[in-house]
Amino acid sequence: MTPKELRQAILAARDALPAAERRAKSAAIAARLLARPEIKDSGHILLYVSFRSEVETWDLLHTLLAIGKKVSLPFTHVKAKYLDAIPITDPEKQLTPGYCDIPEPSAEARQSITPPEEIEAIILPGSVFDLRGGRFGYGGGFYDRYVVSARQAWRIGLAFDGQIVPEAPLQPHDQLLDLVITESRVIVGSRDRKAVVNL
Repeated sequence: MTPKELRQAILAARDALPAAERRAKSAAIAARLLARPEIKDSGHILLYVSFRSEVETWDLLHTLLAIGKKVSLPFTHVKAKYLDAIPITDPEKQLTPGYCDIPEPSAEARQSITPPEEIEAIILPGSVFDLRGGRFGYGGGFYDRYVVSARQAWRIGLAFDGQIVPEAPLQPHDQLLDLVITESRVIVGSRDRKAVVNL
């Protein structure tokens, strides 16, 4: 299977999950994430806003804010192909439909940008994940570029069990994650964090 074919097959299966099952599995994933020391010890977290059949993050966003975490959300510069992390304190007031109708920080919220070096954990969506912490996004490379600029941050993917394959056919630009969290397990990725810490 080519990366495109694999992505399409996994996303079709994810789209087929009943909404109630997706909600229940998302809640289990969020609980597993919140129990991790990587999150407990991180003060500032970049979180995605879930879209379509992704692992749902709306409740997770509110929980992180309620327990005192600083939370930034991505704003996608589509033509320039990069992300900015925008600090959010009031999602209901600060989000507006953006790229692909995904809720994104409003123009007013975007007056403030979190520098990549201030992010301590990055929570990533994706289409396909593997047992090395490999990840396919959706083809744009936005997160692959962002995580390189925030090397110090934990990289944590959220996925349903059905999105995990033994080994995805990664390309040179595909970045490895530190953890992938599903409803049933935590996969420890093979990124060399010692090299990052010693930069």
